[in-house]
Amino acid sequence: MVKVSIIGSGNVAQHLIATLSKVSGVELLSAFARNRQNLAHLLDPIQITDDFNALSDADLYIIAVSDDAIAEVSKQLPFTGKLVAHTSGSHSIDVLDDRNRKAVFYPLQTFSKSKPVNFREIPICLESENADDFRTLETVAHTISDTVFAIDSVQRKAMHVSAVFVNNFVNHLYKIGHDICDEHQIPFDILKPLIRETAQKIMVLDPEAAQTGPAKRCDQKTIAAHLELLTNPNQKKIYQILTQSIQDEQRL
Repeated sequence: MVKVSIIGSGNVAQHLIATLSKVSGVELLSAFARNRQNLAHLLDPIQITDDFNALSDADLYIIAVSDDAIAEVSKQLPFTGKLVAHTSGSHSIDVLDDRNRKAVFYPLQTFSKSKPVNFREIPICLESENADDFRTLETVAHTISDTVFAIDSVQRKAMHVSAVFVNNFVNHLYKIGHDICDEHQIPFDILKPLIRETAQKIMVLDPEAAQTGPAKRCDQKTIAAHLELLTNPNQKKIYQILTQSIQDEQRL
């Protein structure tokens, strides 16, 4: 049984707490939150603390806070020689304080407090300074996920950039599509089957093979008509940049 304590109360922390508190093989001892009420719906009050000194003695401490707070939080931990992992995709293992054994426990997914996720389907990327600590991380990861990878800090940074493209930027494009629909009194729901099919298609096809549309076909007439319809200068710029990028790929 691996004993775990969570530090943080944001999206990632809440999903980890909700999941780890229900699995066998892991004992979730305690959680730190500056505002204890943020975790009151997930844990018994006696398991929640706003004092680092009151954290239960654990085999693994997972810091699930905003990226900018990781270094400062790790410095404030009152113990030494313990296994401490952060959950950031963009930060190196070295951001953690040297007084403890460093690790990374990074679930590659987008999290919102209000939307449940199936952790069994979420890849968990692990890094540690030694083999024994990696085995501890691996034990915890396998209790909640079917997909576990050893990923170092350089690989994780590249993976995080890739994730920004396929998740955050794609979601922003959904927002632009939503705005255009609103401008022309079209229900955005009409696009959802297309969004679903596009996402499902890259599960079986390489993204390059799945690419369609006027930019792929070099259909300059349609491209010009789209640009004429767009009234927002930023939307025009994004449309032109993405069209050019697709067409540049065609020439390679």
